Amino acid sequence: MTARVNGPFFYFLGFRRMEERVDNTYFNCVQFNCTKYLYRRLKMNLYEIIVRDREGKDVSLSEYKGKVLLIVNTATECGFTPQYNGLQKLYEKYQSQGFEILDFPCNQFGHQAPGTGEEIHTFCTLRYKITFKQFEKIEVNGKNESPLYTYLKGEKGGVLGPAIKWNFTKFLISREGDVLKRYASADKPEDLAGDIETALAK
Repeated sequence: MTARVNGPFFYFLGFRRMEERVDNTYFNCVQFNCTKYLYRRLKMNLYEIIVRDREGKDVSLSEYKGKVLLIVNTATECGFTPQYNGLQKLYEKYQSQGFEILDFPCNQFGHQAPGTGEEIHTFCTLRYKITFKQFEKIEVNGKNESPLYTYLKGEKGGVLGPAIKWNFTKFLISREGDVLKRYASADKPEDLAGDIETALAK
């Protein structure tokens, strides 16, 4: 397991599968795969989640309170990998205003993120000159998915359901930790600039 959560959600971790009817709303829980409804019942928030950096050290997302975040699942051998260029440009433009990019490599889509965390970081820094934070490789769908992505998907589902469809899906987070928008893989980083500026201005 590469991430965990603090708070009342721990009481549910022992359940492999749970189905209930609450206020005429169904929800399912498969380990960490919980719906938006369950999270809101438990008053979960982004800052309760702990992830690991590329060296395997715990990082509490509470460290990013007050920042506008762009969270991205990435891959180094994908047709969208050149988006690293656009991500870095966004970071250089807005970082001084309180903007951070959190990069989570993921090998679930076509095995397009091979290698260790250090190998991935070396590739990205040499080829794309990135300077934003990279974290430990994670899974974003399924029984071993990171609780971070369970949370993000619960807050903003996609057009065809909550599952992450491919590499470079992006989530924009407000300074208060709210999930503002979800962007598809094909959405170019430069096209997010207006939304980032709006979030920074609040």
